[in-house]
Amino acid sequence: MFINSNISFVNSPLEQFEVTNLIGINAPILGYLNITLTNLGLYAILVLFLIVGLHYAGNNEIKLVPSKWSIALESLFASIHSMVRAQLGKEIYLPFIYSIFFFILIANLTGNIPYSFTITTSIMVSIGFSFTILIAVTILGLSIHKLHFFSYFVPSGTPIALVPVLVLIELTSYLARAFSLGIRLFANMVAGHTLMKILATFLYQMFNTSIIVAVLTLIPFTLFLAIMTLELAVSVIQAYVFTILTCSYIKDAIELH
Repeated sequence: MFINSNISFVNSPLEQFEVTNLIGINAPILGYLNITLTNLGLYAILVLFLIVGLHYAGNNEIKLVPSKWSIALESLFASIHSMVRAQLGKEIYLPFIYSIFFFILIANLTGNIPYSFTITTSIMVSIGFSFTILIAVTILGLSIHKLHFFSYFVPSGTPIALVPVLVLIELTSYLARAFSLGIRLFANMVAGHTLMKILATFLYQMFNTSIIVAVLTLIPFTLFLAIMTLELAVSVIQAYVFTILTCSYIKDAIELH
């Protein structure tokens, strides 16, 4: 018995996170040189240009009346400034914190555009961010406290017999914080975009079945738009969470808490 059926192959929702080569150049320089531009590199450059462009558009030096972009950027800057003042009490770290927040924010938001690539869904970018911050915070703590920085891994009042065990536990916790910082950003962005891909594929198939089903599909489509709005909010929240946790880690390095 033969059964004829139409089988439609649907792309995996995880394919949107694959890093692919866009342009590759092989040059016989220094023996052999391979220059490749991936979608990850392309969108990282795009995010950088968007950040510079937004701040250039919000420049209010030659205008008497501030533009909407200028007011939005000043409000955003004031929010980050107040957060840094409350967490660290020093403005010296403000450029670093503001740069991290704005880069992750724009990267997350651009990733919500259909058929785009979200660079924060790359484990290399997320973990790279977190471990770079870990190294920077460790260097900051050593530069301020010198060898006294290592007392961070030995709680006060610890019996000498328990010092090796507690040092191992505290060191593991110290490294795990940096790992969890990147994993949190990576997991939330991947989960949200995977859900959007699954729902969008399902709705697309429903719209292409028949007119009656397409009309009825408008109801779940409105829910899909609401979830899209929630995903935009998650993009902003994840940038804020990453930034405020970075402030917390810097504060721990400064005060050895």
